[in-house]
Amino acid sequence: MRKRILAMTLGLCMMLGLAGCGADKSEQGKDADGTTQIDIGCEYEQEAVTGEVEDSMESGMTNAEMAENSMMAADGCYATPITDEDYEVPENWNTNEYSYTEENPWMNVQTSPLSTFAADVDTASYTQIRSAIQNGYDIDPSMVRIEEMLNYFHYDYPLPKDDEKFAVYTEYMDCPWNDDTKLALVSMNTQAIDFADAPASNLVFLIDVSGSMFDDNKLPLVQQSLTMLAENLTEKDRVSIVTYAGSDEVVLQGVSGDNYHEISSAIEGLEAYGSTNGSAGIETAYNLAQKYFIKGGNNRVILCTDGDLNVGLTSEGQLEKLITEKKDSGVFLSTFGVGYGNYKDNKLELLADKGNGNYAYIDSMFEAKKALVDELGANMVTVAKDVKLQVEFNPAQVKGYRLIGYENRVMAAEDFADDTKDGGEMGAGHSVTALYEIIPADSEMELPETDLKYGETAQVLTCGTEDYTDELFTVNIRYKEPDGEESKLESYPCKTESYNKDGSDNLRFAASVAAFGMLLKDSEYSGSADLGMVYTLASYAAGSDEYKKEYLSLVRNYGEKQPGFSEDIVE
Repeated sequence: MRKRILAMTLGLCMMLGLAGCGADKSEQGKDADGTTQIDIGCEYEQEAVTGEVEDSMESGMTNAEMAENSMMAADGCYATPITDEDYEVPENWNTNEYSYTEENPWMNVQTSPLSTFAADVDTASYTQIRSAIQNGYDIDPSMVRIEEMLNYFHYDYPLPKDDEKFAVYTEYMDCPWNDDTKLALVSMNTQAIDFADAPASNLVFLIDVSGSMFDDNKLPLVQQSLTMLAENLTEKDRVSIVTYAGSDEVVLQGVSGDNYHEISSAIEGLEAYGSTNGSAGIETAYNLAQKYFIKGGNNRVILCTDGDLNVGLTSEGQLEKLITEKKDSGVFLSTFGVGYGNYKDNKLELLADKGNGNYAYIDSMFEAKKALVDELGANMVTVAKDVKLQVEFNPAQVKGYRLIGYENRVMAAEDFADDTKDGGEMGAGHSVTALYEIIPADSEMELPETDLKYGETAQVLTCGTEDYTDELFTVNIRYKEPDGEESKLESYPCKTESYNKDGSDNLRFAASVAAFGMLLKDSEYSGSADLGMVYTLASYAAGSDEYKKEYLSLVRNYGEKQPGFSEDIVE
Protein backbone atom coordinates (compact mmCIF):
# COMPACT_ATOMS: atom_id res chain seq x y z
CA MET A 1 0.00 0.00 0.00
CA ARG A 2 2.83 2.37 0.89
CA LYS A 3 4.42 1.71 -2.51
CA ARG A 4 1.11 2.47 -4.28
CA ILE A 5 0.71 5.75 -2.40
CA LEU A 6 4.31 6.68 -3.13
CA ALA A 7 3.98 5.81 -6.80
CA MET A 8 0.78 7.82 -7.24
CA THR A 9 2.19 10.79 -5.37
CA LEU A 10 5.42 10.73 -7.35
CA GLY A 11 3.44 10.41 -10.56
CA LEU A 12 1.48 13.55 -9.68
CA CYS A 13 4.68 15.34 -8.72
CA MET A 14 6.44 14.40 -11.93
CA MET A 15 3.49 15.54 -14.07
CA LEU A 16 3.36 18.84 -12.26
CA GLY A 17 7.11 19.20 -12.28
CA LEU A 18 7.52 18.31 -15.93
CA ALA A 19 4.72 20.66 -16.85
CA GLY A 20 6.48 23.45 -15.02
CA CYS A 21 9.91 22.56 -16.43
CA GLY A 22 8.50 22.19 -19.90
CA ALA A 23 6.85 25.61 -19.98
CA ASP A 24 9.65 27.16 -21.98
CA LYS A 25 11.08 24.07 -23.72
CA SER A 26 9.33 24.86 -26.94
CA GLU A 27 11.57 27.88 -27.18
CA GLN A 28 14.69 27.05 -25.20
CA GLY A 29 14.87 23.29 -24.62
CA LYS A 30 16.09 22.17 -28.01
CA ASP A 31 19.43 22.60 -29.71
CA ALA A 32 19.73 23.63 -33.32
CA ASP A 33 19.67 19.95 -34.34
CA GLY A 34 16.48 19.32 -32.39
CA THR A 35 18.12 17.49 -29.50
CA THR A 36 16.14 18.03 -26.31
CA GLN A 37 18.24 19.22 -23.39
CA ILE A 38 17.34 18.22 -19.81
CA ASP A 39 17.15 21.12 -17.37
CA ILE A 40 19.59 20.45 -14.55
CA GLY A 41 17.53 22.37 -12.04
CA CYS A 42 14.43 20.34 -12.89
CA GLU A 43 16.26 17.05 -12.51
CA TYR A 44 17.63 18.04 -9.13
CA GLU A 45 14.25 19.34 -7.96
CA GLN A 46 12.55 16.07 -8.92
CA GLU A 47 15.08 14.19 -6.78
CA ALA A 48 14.23 16.55 -3.95
CA VAL A 49 10.51 15.85 -4.41
CA THR A 50 11.16 12.13 -4.08
CA GLY A 51 13.02 12.74 -0.85
CA GLU A 52 10.19 14.95 0.46
CA VAL A 53 7.60 12.21 -0.14
CA GLU A 54 9.70 9.50 1.49
CA ASP A 55 10.37 11.68 4.53
CA SER A 56 6.66 12.54 4.83
CA MET A 57 5.68 8.90 4.79
CA GLU A 58 8.12 8.12 7.55
CA SER A 59 6.66 10.92 9.70
CA GLY A 60 3.09 9.65 9.31
CA MET A 61 1.81 12.65 7.30
CA THR A 62 -1.58 12.24 5.63
CA ASN A 63 -1.97 11.76 1.88
CA ALA A 64 -3.49 15.22 1.47
CA GLU A 65 -0.60 16.82 3.36
CA MET A 66 1.94 14.92 1.30
CA ALA A 67 0.28 15.98 -1.95
CA GLU A 68 0.27 19.63 -0.85
CA ASN A 69 3.95 19.56 0.05
CA SER A 70 4.82 17.76 -3.18
CA MET A 71 2.99 20.34 -5.27
CA MET A 72 4.89 23.07 -3.51
CA ALA A 73 8.17 21.33 -4.22
CA ALA A 74 7.25 20.78 -7.85
CA ASP A 75 6.25 24.39 -8.17
CA GLY A 76 9.77 25.38 -7.30
CA CYS A 77 10.98 23.51 -10.35
CA TYR A 78 9.98 26.31 -12.65
CA ALA A 79 9.76 29.13 -10.14
CA THR A 80 13.50 29.05 -9.32
CA PRO A 81 15.38 27.30 -12.13
CA ILE A 82 19.06 26.51 -11.69
CA THR A 83 21.31 27.75 -14.48
CA ASP A 84 24.90 26.88 -15.41
CA GLU A 85 25.93 30.29 -14.10
CA ASP A 86 24.33 29.62 -10.71
CA TYR A 87 25.85 26.17 -10.26
CA GLU A 88 29.34 25.84 -8.82
CA VAL A 89 31.12 22.48 -8.61
CA PRO A 90 32.56 21.88 -5.13
CA GLU A 91 36.35 22.06 -5.04
CA ASN A 92 36.85 18.36 -4.30
CA TRP A 93 33.89 17.07 -6.29
CA ASN A 94 34.80 13.93 -8.22
CA THR A 95 32.55 12.11 -10.69
CA ASN A 96 35.29 10.15 -12.49
CA GLU A 97 34.10 6.77 -13.74
CA TYR A 98 36.16 3.57 -14.06
CA SER A 99 35.26 -0.03 -14.81
CA TYR A 100 35.94 -2.32 -11.87
CA THR A 101 37.46 -5.75 -12.56
CA GLU A 102 38.52 -8.52 -10.24
CA GLU A 103 42.21 -9.44 -10.39
CA ASN A 104 43.07 -12.62 -12.26
CA PRO A 105 43.21 -15.53 -9.80
CA TRP A 106 45.62 -18.46 -9.61
CA MET A 107 44.87 -21.08 -12.25
CA ASN A 108 45.68 -24.78 -11.97
CA VAL A 109 47.53 -26.07 -15.03
CA GLN A 110 45.95 -29.50 -14.55
CA THR A 111 42.52 -28.11 -15.34
CA SER A 112 43.27 -24.80 -17.11
CA PRO A 113 46.51 -25.03 -19.12
CA LEU A 114 45.50 -22.26 -21.55
CA SER A 115 45.64 -18.53 -20.80
CA THR A 116 44.03 -16.43 -23.54
CA PHE A 117 43.83 -12.64 -23.85
CA ALA A 118 43.61 -9.87 -26.44
CA ALA A 119 46.65 -7.73 -27.09
CA ASP A 120 46.44 -4.32 -25.42
CA VAL A 121 48.72 -1.39 -26.22
CA ASP A 122 46.74 1.29 -24.39
CA THR A 123 48.66 3.50 -21.97
CA ALA A 124 45.95 5.69 -20.40
CA SER A 125 46.06 4.09 -16.96
CA TYR A 126 49.70 5.01 -16.33
CA THR A 127 49.30 8.65 -17.33
CA GLN A 128 46.20 8.98 -15.17
CA ILE A 129 48.09 7.53 -12.21
CA ARG A 130 50.99 9.89 -12.88
CA SER A 131 48.68 12.89 -13.08
CA ALA A 132 46.88 11.89 -9.87
CA ILE A 133 50.15 11.50 -7.94
CA GLN A 134 51.59 14.76 -9.25
CA ASN A 135 48.43 16.67 -8.36
CA GLY A 136 47.85 15.05 -4.98
CA TYR A 137 44.66 13.21 -5.94
CA ASP A 138 43.58 9.89 -4.47
CA ILE A 139 44.08 6.90 -6.75
CA ASP A 140 40.97 4.88 -7.40
CA PRO A 141 42.04 1.19 -7.51
CA SER A 142 39.88 0.79 -10.65
CA MET A 143 42.10 3.38 -12.34
CA VAL A 144 45.03 0.94 -12.11
CA ARG A 145 45.33 -1.38 -15.11
CA ILE A 146 48.74 -2.99 -14.80
CA GLU A 147 48.95 -3.97 -18.48
CA GLU A 148 48.65 -0.29 -19.47
CA MET A 149 51.34 0.62 -16.99
CA LEU A 150 53.63 -2.04 -18.44
CA ASN A 151 52.92 -1.07 -22.04
CA TYR A 152 53.61 2.61 -21.47
CA PHE A 153 57.36 1.97 -21.54
CA HIS A 154 59.82 0.91 -24.22
CA TYR A 155 61.93 -2.19 -23.67
CA ASP A 156 65.02 -3.51 -25.35
CA TYR A 157 63.29 -6.37 -27.14
CA PRO A 158 64.61 -8.02 -30.33
CA LEU A 159 63.21 -6.51 -33.52
CA PRO A 160 61.27 -8.51 -36.11
CA LYS A 161 63.19 -9.77 -39.10
CA ASP A 162 62.30 -8.51 -42.55
CA ASP A 163 59.87 -11.35 -43.22
CA GLU A 164 58.28 -11.33 -39.77
CA LYS A 165 55.25 -9.43 -38.50
CA PHE A 166 56.29 -9.77 -34.86
CA ALA A 167 59.30 -10.57 -32.74
CA VAL A 168 58.47 -12.60 -29.62
CA TYR A 169 60.69 -12.63 -26.55
CA THR A 170 60.30 -14.67 -23.35
CA GLU A 171 62.28 -15.13 -20.14
CA TYR A 172 61.68 -15.82 -16.46
CA MET A 173 63.30 -15.09 -13.11
CA ASP A 174 62.78 -15.56 -9.40
CA CYS A 175 59.72 -13.58 -8.35
CA PRO A 176 60.80 -10.58 -6.24
CA TRP A 177 57.72 -10.65 -3.97
CA ASN A 178 57.20 -14.40 -3.54
CA ASP A 179 59.97 -16.93 -2.78
CA ASP A 180 57.82 -19.84 -3.95
CA THR A 181 57.12 -18.56 -7.47
CA LYS A 182 58.80 -17.38 -10.66
CA LEU A 183 58.01 -14.34 -12.79
CA ALA A 184 57.75 -14.92 -16.54
CA LEU A 185 57.84 -12.26 -19.27
CA VAL A 186 55.98 -12.65 -22.55
CA SER A 187 56.53 -9.89 -25.10
CA MET A 188 55.90 -9.20 -28.74
CA ASN A 189 56.68 -6.14 -30.77
CA THR A 190 56.40 -4.78 -34.29
CA GLN A 191 58.85 -2.92 -36.46
CA ALA A 192 58.75 0.86 -36.03
CA ILE A 193 58.43 3.09 -39.08
CA ASP A 194 58.83 6.78 -39.76
CA PHE A 195 55.38 8.30 -40.06
CA ALA A 196 56.57 10.16 -43.16
CA ASP A 197 57.06 6.78 -44.84
CA ALA A 198 53.70 5.44 -43.71
CA PRO A 199 50.72 4.99 -46.02
CA ALA A 200 48.56 8.06 -46.58
CA SER A 201 46.36 9.02 -43.65
CA ASN A 202 42.75 10.12 -43.67
CA LEU A 203 42.28 11.60 -40.20
CA VAL A 204 39.11 13.01 -38.69
CA PHE A 205 39.65 14.96 -35.48
CA LEU A 206 36.47 14.62 -33.41
CA ILE A 207 36.78 17.26 -30.69
CA ASP A 208 34.58 17.79 -27.67
CA VAL A 209 33.95 21.54 -27.27
CA SER A 210 31.26 21.31 -24.59
CA GLY A 211 31.39 23.55 -21.54
CA SER A 212 33.14 20.87 -19.47
CA MET A 213 36.17 21.20 -21.78
CA PHE A 214 36.86 24.82 -20.82
CA ASP A 215 39.71 24.16 -18.34
CA ASP A 216 43.34 24.65 -19.37
CA ASN A 217 44.06 20.92 -19.06
CA LYS A 218 41.26 20.05 -21.47
CA LEU A 219 40.46 21.84 -24.75
CA PRO A 220 43.58 24.09 -24.74
CA LEU A 221 45.74 20.98 -24.24
CA VAL A 222 43.90 19.17 -27.04
CA GLN A 223 44.49 22.14 -29.35
CA GLN A 224 48.22 22.20 -28.63
CA SER A 225 48.46 18.41 -29.04
CA LEU A 226 46.67 18.25 -32.39
CA THR A 227 48.67 21.20 -33.68
CA MET A 228 51.83 19.18 -32.96
CA LEU A 229 50.38 16.20 -34.82
CA ALA A 230 49.46 18.39 -37.81
CA GLU A 231 53.08 19.46 -38.19
CA ASN A 232 53.95 15.89 -39.24
CA LEU A 233 51.35 15.57 -42.00
CA THR A 234 52.08 15.82 -45.74
CA GLU A 235 50.22 16.46 -48.97
CA LYS A 236 49.25 12.79 -49.26
CA ASP A 237 47.23 13.04 -46.03
CA ARG A 238 43.72 14.38 -45.53
CA VAL A 239 42.35 16.11 -42.42
CA SER A 240 38.79 16.80 -41.34
CA ILE A 241 37.63 18.37 -38.08
CA VAL A 242 34.28 17.79 -36.40
CA THR A 243 33.33 19.42 -33.12
CA TYR A 244 30.42 18.51 -30.89
CA ALA A 245 28.64 20.18 -28.02
CA GLY A 246 24.91 20.83 -28.15
CA SER A 247 25.17 19.88 -31.82
CA ASP A 248 27.93 18.71 -34.11
CA GLU A 249 29.71 21.06 -36.54
CA VAL A 250 32.01 20.30 -39.44
CA VAL A 251 34.95 22.73 -39.21
CA LEU A 252 37.18 21.25 -41.95
CA GLN A 253 36.54 18.73 -44.71
CA GLY A 254 39.28 16.71 -46.40
CA VAL A 255 41.95 19.43 -46.25
CA SER A 256 45.38 18.42 -47.57
CA GLY A 257 47.83 17.57 -44.79
CA ASP A 258 50.43 20.04 -46.10
CA ASN A 259 48.02 22.95 -45.52
CA TYR A 260 49.30 23.39 -41.99
CA HIS A 261 48.17 27.01 -41.63
CA GLU A 262 44.52 26.22 -42.40
CA ILE A 263 44.51 23.16 -40.13
CA SER A 264 46.23 24.87 -37.20
CA SER A 265 44.04 27.99 -37.53
CA ALA A 266 40.90 25.85 -37.41
CA ILE A 267 42.17 24.04 -34.32
CA GLU A 268 43.22 27.23 -32.54
CA GLY A 269 39.84 28.86 -33.24
CA LEU A 270 37.86 26.30 -31.25
CA GLU A 271 36.04 27.38 -28.08
CA ALA A 272 34.36 25.38 -25.31
CA TYR A 273 30.62 25.93 -24.85
CA GLY A 274 27.27 24.17 -24.36
CA SER A 275 26.23 20.64 -23.44
CA THR A 276 27.48 17.39 -24.93
CA ASN A 277 26.06 15.17 -27.67
CA GLY A 278 28.87 12.78 -28.48
CA SER A 279 26.87 10.28 -30.45
CA ALA A 280 25.90 12.76 -33.15
CA GLY A 281 29.49 13.89 -33.46
CA ILE A 282 30.72 10.32 -33.81
CA GLU A 283 28.23 9.63 -36.59
CA THR A 284 29.28 12.75 -38.46
CA ALA A 285 32.98 11.93 -38.05
CA TYR A 286 32.55 8.44 -39.45
CA ASN A 287 30.61 9.80 -42.43
CA LEU A 288 33.47 12.18 -43.22
CA ALA A 289 36.05 9.43 -42.79
CA GLN A 290 34.10 7.33 -45.28
CA LYS A 291 33.73 10.24 -47.69
CA TYR A 292 37.51 10.77 -47.90
CA PHE A 293 38.42 7.11 -47.47
CA ILE A 294 41.91 6.20 -48.73
CA LYS A 295 42.13 2.60 -49.94
CA GLY A 296 45.14 0.93 -48.37
CA GLY A 297 45.67 3.99 -46.15
CA ASN A 298 45.24 4.83 -42.50
CA ASN A 299 41.62 5.83 -42.07
CA ARG A 300 40.99 6.88 -38.51
CA VAL A 301 38.73 8.96 -36.28
CA ILE A 302 40.59 10.58 -33.38
CA LEU A 303 38.24 11.40 -30.50
CA CYS A 304 39.48 14.01 -28.01
CA THR A 305 37.30 14.50 -24.92
CA ASP A 306 37.03 14.35 -21.15
CA GLY A 307 34.68 11.45 -21.76
CA ASP A 308 31.57 13.20 -20.51
CA LEU A 309 29.14 12.05 -23.20
CA ASN A 310 26.12 13.05 -21.18
CA VAL A 311 23.40 13.75 -23.73
CA GLY A 312 22.00 11.38 -26.33
CA LEU A 313 23.74 8.03 -26.81
CA THR A 314 25.42 7.63 -23.45
CA SER A 315 25.19 4.03 -22.23
CA GLU A 316 28.16 1.73 -22.72
CA GLY A 317 25.93 -0.75 -24.55
CA GLN A 318 24.73 1.83 -27.05
CA LEU A 319 28.23 3.18 -27.63
CA GLU A 320 29.61 -0.32 -28.10
CA LYS A 321 26.95 -1.12 -30.69
CA LEU A 322 27.65 2.09 -32.61
CA ILE A 323 31.43 1.63 -32.75
CA THR A 324 31.23 -2.08 -33.54
CA GLU A 325 28.97 -1.34 -36.52
CA LYS A 326 31.38 1.29 -37.89
CA LYS A 327 34.77 -0.43 -37.58
CA ASP A 328 34.08 -3.03 -40.28
CA SER A 329 34.20 -0.26 -42.88
CA GLY A 330 37.96 0.02 -42.37
CA VAL A 331 37.79 3.21 -40.30
CA PHE A 332 39.39 2.77 -36.89
CA LEU A 333 38.82 4.85 -33.77
CA SER A 334 41.44 6.11 -31.32
CA THR A 335 40.56 8.00 -28.17
CA PHE A 336 42.59 10.65 -26.37
CA GLY A 337 41.31 11.65 -22.96
CA VAL A 338 41.98 14.84 -21.01
CA GLY A 339 41.00 16.41 -17.70
CA TYR A 340 40.09 15.25 -14.22
CA GLY A 341 37.09 15.41 -11.91
CA ASN A 342 34.40 14.34 -14.37
CA TYR A 343 36.51 11.98 -16.46
CA LYS A 344 34.81 8.94 -18.00
CA ASP A 345 37.63 6.47 -18.38
CA ASN A 346 35.23 3.55 -18.77
CA LYS A 347 33.61 5.01 -21.88
CA LEU A 348 36.85 6.02 -23.62
CA GLU A 349 38.48 2.64 -23.04
CA LEU A 350 35.39 0.87 -24.36
CA LEU A 351 35.24 3.02 -27.51
CA ALA A 352 38.89 2.39 -28.38
CA ASP A 353 38.68 -1.35 -27.70
CA LYS A 354 35.59 -1.76 -29.87
CA GLY A 355 36.84 0.58 -32.57
CA ASN A 356 40.11 -1.26 -33.33
CA GLY A 357 42.05 1.68 -31.93
CA ASN A 358 44.18 2.67 -28.98
CA TYR A 359 43.46 4.75 -25.91
CA ALA A 360 45.80 7.32 -24.40
CA TYR A 361 45.42 9.97 -21.73
CA ILE A 362 47.04 13.35 -22.33
CA ASP A 363 47.93 15.16 -19.11
CA SER A 364 50.70 17.44 -20.37
CA MET A 365 52.63 18.57 -23.43
CA PHE A 366 55.26 16.04 -22.37
CA GLU A 367 52.72 13.27 -22.91
CA ALA A 368 51.32 14.88 -26.08
CA LYS A 369 54.79 14.81 -27.62
CA LYS A 370 55.20 11.13 -26.72
CA ALA A 371 51.82 10.03 -28.08
CA LEU A 372 51.48 12.28 -31.12
CA VAL A 373 55.07 12.90 -32.23
CA ASP A 374 57.51 10.29 -30.88
CA GLU A 375 55.03 7.41 -31.25
CA LEU A 376 52.94 8.77 -34.11
CA GLY A 377 53.54 5.73 -36.30
CA ALA A 378 52.60 3.31 -33.52
CA ASN A 379 49.43 5.17 -32.63
CA MET A 380 48.26 5.91 -36.16
CA VAL A 381 49.49 3.12 -38.47
CA THR A 382 47.90 -0.30 -37.92
CA VAL A 383 50.03 -3.32 -38.88
CA ALA A 384 47.83 -6.04 -37.36
CA LYS A 385 44.30 -6.19 -35.98
CA ASP A 386 42.40 -8.62 -33.77
CA VAL A 387 45.66 -9.74 -32.19
CA LYS A 388 45.20 -12.48 -29.58
CA LEU A 389 47.69 -14.35 -27.42
CA GLN A 390 47.24 -17.82 -25.98
CA VAL A 391 49.85 -19.20 -23.62
CA GLU A 392 49.84 -22.96 -23.09
CA PHE A 393 51.62 -24.06 -19.91
CA ASN A 394 53.49 -27.33 -19.65
CA PRO A 395 52.26 -29.29 -16.60
CA ALA A 396 55.62 -31.03 -16.40
CA GLN A 397 57.17 -27.68 -15.45
CA VAL A 398 54.34 -25.51 -14.12
CA LYS A 399 51.84 -26.25 -11.37
CA GLY A 400 49.90 -22.96 -11.51
CA TYR A 401 50.00 -19.50 -13.00
CA ARG A 402 48.45 -16.05 -12.68
CA LEU A 403 48.27 -13.44 -15.45
CA ILE A 404 49.11 -10.03 -13.99
CA GLY A 405 46.75 -7.44 -15.45
CA TYR A 406 44.74 -7.75 -18.67
CA GLU A 407 41.62 -8.48 -16.60
CA ASN A 408 39.27 -6.81 -19.08
CA ARG A 409 41.06 -8.40 -22.05
CA VAL A 410 40.90 -12.04 -20.91
CA MET A 411 39.13 -14.31 -23.40
CA ALA A 412 37.69 -17.81 -23.32
CA ALA A 413 40.08 -20.42 -24.71
CA GLU A 414 37.69 -21.26 -27.56
CA ASP A 415 37.60 -17.59 -28.66
CA PHE A 416 41.26 -17.76 -29.67
CA ALA A 417 40.53 -19.50 -32.98
CA ASP A 418 37.18 -17.76 -33.51
CA ASP A 419 37.75 -14.99 -36.05
CA THR A 420 34.45 -13.35 -35.12
CA LYS A 421 35.85 -12.51 -31.68
CA ASP A 422 37.71 -9.20 -31.47
CA GLY A 423 41.32 -8.98 -30.38
CA GLY A 424 43.54 -5.93 -30.04
CA GLU A 425 45.17 -3.59 -32.55
CA MET A 426 48.92 -3.17 -32.92
CA GLY A 427 50.58 -0.27 -34.67
CA ALA A 428 54.02 0.16 -36.18
CA GLY A 429 56.52 0.12 -33.32
CA HIS A 430 54.08 -1.10 -30.68
CA SER A 431 55.09 -3.70 -28.14
CA VAL A 432 52.96 -5.86 -25.85
CA THR A 433 54.37 -6.86 -22.47
CA ALA A 434 52.69 -9.43 -20.24
CA LEU A 435 53.82 -10.93 -16.95
CA TYR A 436 52.86 -14.27 -15.44
CA GLU A 437 53.57 -15.29 -11.90
CA ILE A 438 54.04 -19.04 -12.10
CA ILE A 439 54.27 -21.84 -9.53
CA PRO A 440 56.91 -24.34 -10.64
CA ALA A 441 55.99 -28.00 -10.55
CA ASP A 442 58.48 -28.61 -7.72
CA SER A 443 57.38 -25.60 -5.62
CA GLU A 444 56.12 -26.19 -2.09
CA MET A 445 53.30 -23.73 -2.76
CA GLU A 446 50.03 -25.59 -3.21
CA LEU A 447 46.89 -24.86 -5.17
CA PRO A 448 43.40 -26.12 -4.32
CA GLU A 449 42.93 -29.64 -5.64
CA THR A 450 40.48 -30.16 -8.48
CA ASP A 451 38.72 -33.50 -8.86
CA LEU A 452 38.60 -34.64 -12.47
CA LYS A 453 35.86 -37.02 -13.60
CA TYR A 454 37.77 -38.51 -16.48
CA GLY A 455 41.26 -38.76 -15.05
CA GLU A 456 44.31 -36.59 -14.68
CA THR A 457 45.99 -34.51 -17.36
CA ALA A 458 49.24 -36.00 -18.65
CA GLN A 459 52.30 -34.78 -16.81
CA VAL A 460 54.62 -34.92 -19.82
CA LEU A 461 53.90 -33.23 -23.12
CA THR A 462 54.85 -35.35 -26.11
CA CYS A 463 53.93 -35.21 -29.75
CA GLY A 464 55.03 -38.15 -31.84
CA THR A 465 58.69 -38.74 -31.09
CA GLU A 466 59.27 -35.22 -29.76
CA ASP A 467 59.70 -34.49 -26.08
CA TYR A 468 58.70 -31.03 -24.83
CA THR A 469 59.62 -31.40 -21.18
CA ASP A 470 62.27 -28.66 -21.55
CA GLU A 471 59.58 -26.08 -22.40
CA LEU A 472 57.95 -23.92 -19.76
CA PHE A 473 55.13 -22.78 -22.04
CA THR A 474 54.29 -21.97 -25.65
CA VAL A 475 53.06 -18.57 -26.87
CA ASN A 476 50.52 -18.79 -29.68
CA ILE A 477 49.56 -15.62 -31.56
CA ARG A 478 46.63 -15.05 -33.88
CA TYR A 479 46.21 -11.88 -35.90
CA LYS A 480 44.64 -10.45 -39.04
CA GLU A 481 46.16 -8.13 -41.59
CA PRO A 482 44.73 -4.57 -41.34
CA ASP A 483 42.39 -5.26 -44.26
CA GLY A 484 42.07 -9.02 -43.73
CA GLU A 485 39.24 -11.16 -42.38
CA GLU A 486 41.02 -14.48 -41.75
CA SER A 487 43.55 -14.85 -38.95
CA LYS A 488 47.07 -16.23 -39.12
CA LEU A 489 48.76 -18.32 -36.43
CA GLU A 490 52.33 -18.17 -35.11
CA SER A 491 53.83 -20.13 -32.20
CA TYR A 492 56.89 -19.54 -30.01
CA PRO A 493 58.10 -21.83 -27.19
CA CYS A 494 59.67 -20.61 -23.95
CA LYS A 495 62.49 -22.97 -23.01
CA THR A 496 63.57 -23.66 -19.45
CA GLU A 497 67.02 -22.39 -20.46
CA SER A 498 65.58 -18.84 -20.60
CA TYR A 499 65.65 -18.79 -16.78
CA ASN A 500 67.79 -16.00 -15.27
CA LYS A 501 67.73 -15.82 -11.48
CA ASP A 502 67.92 -12.01 -11.37
CA GLY A 503 66.32 -11.31 -14.76
CA SER A 504 67.29 -8.89 -17.51
CA ASP A 505 66.83 -5.12 -17.29
CA ASN A 506 63.61 -5.60 -19.25
CA LEU A 507 62.15 -8.04 -16.76
CA ARG A 508 63.38 -6.20 -13.65
CA PHE A 509 61.82 -2.95 -14.79
CA ALA A 510 58.57 -4.69 -15.75
CA ALA A 511 58.57 -6.38 -12.33
CA SER A 512 58.91 -2.98 -10.67
CA VAL A 513 55.95 -1.58 -12.61
CA ALA A 514 53.80 -4.63 -11.84
CA ALA A 515 54.65 -4.46 -8.13
CA PHE A 516 53.85 -0.74 -8.06
CA GLY A 517 50.50 -1.41 -9.69
CA MET A 518 49.66 -4.13 -7.20
CA LEU A 519 50.50 -1.83 -4.28
CA LEU A 520 48.30 0.92 -5.73
CA LYS A 521 45.48 -1.61 -6.09
CA ASP A 522 46.11 -3.01 -2.61
CA SER A 523 46.33 -6.40 -4.31
CA GLU A 524 46.04 -9.59 -2.31
CA TYR A 525 48.81 -11.01 -4.53
CA SER A 526 51.48 -8.39 -3.75
CA GLY A 527 53.26 -10.64 -1.23
CA SER A 528 56.36 -8.97 0.20
CA ALA A 529 56.37 -6.12 -2.34
CA ASP A 530 56.89 -2.62 -0.96
CA LEU A 531 57.84 0.75 -2.41
CA GLY A 532 61.48 0.19 -1.61
CA MET A 533 61.45 -2.94 -3.79
CA VAL A 534 59.61 -1.03 -6.55
CA TYR A 535 62.20 1.74 -6.54
CA THR A 536 65.24 -0.53 -6.30
CA LEU A 537 64.19 -2.83 -9.16
CA ALA A 538 63.58 0.13 -11.46
CA SER A 539 66.68 2.08 -10.45
CA TYR A 540 68.94 -0.76 -11.60
CA ALA A 541 67.05 -1.22 -14.87
CA ALA A 542 65.97 2.26 -16.05
CA GLY A 543 69.20 3.18 -17.84
CA SER A 544 69.07 6.51 -19.68
CA ASP A 545 65.43 6.24 -20.83
CA GLU A 546 63.74 9.57 -19.99
CA TYR A 547 60.33 7.97 -19.40
CA LYS A 548 61.77 5.34 -17.05
CA LYS A 549 63.67 8.04 -15.18
CA GLU A 550 60.44 9.97 -14.84
CA TYR A 551 58.86 6.80 -13.43
CA LEU A 552 61.54 6.69 -10.72
CA SER A 553 60.74 10.29 -9.81
CA LEU A 554 57.05 9.41 -9.71
CA VAL A 555 57.62 6.48 -7.35
CA ARG A 556 59.75 8.69 -5.10
CA ASN A 557 57.11 11.45 -5.20
CA TYR A 558 54.44 8.96 -4.18
CA GLY A 559 56.65 7.23 -1.65
CA GLU A 560 57.67 10.39 0.16
CA LYS A 561 54.06 10.71 1.28
CA GLN A 562 54.06 7.15 2.65
CA PRO A 563 55.43 6.23 6.10
CA GLY A 564 58.93 4.74 6.15
CA PHE A 565 59.57 4.94 2.42
CA SER A 566 62.89 6.82 2.58
CA GLU A 567 64.40 4.15 4.79
CA ASP A 568 63.50 1.44 2.30
CA ILE A 569 65.17 2.97 -0.75
CA VAL A 570 68.46 1.47 -1.88
CA GLU A 571 70.35 4.00 -3.94
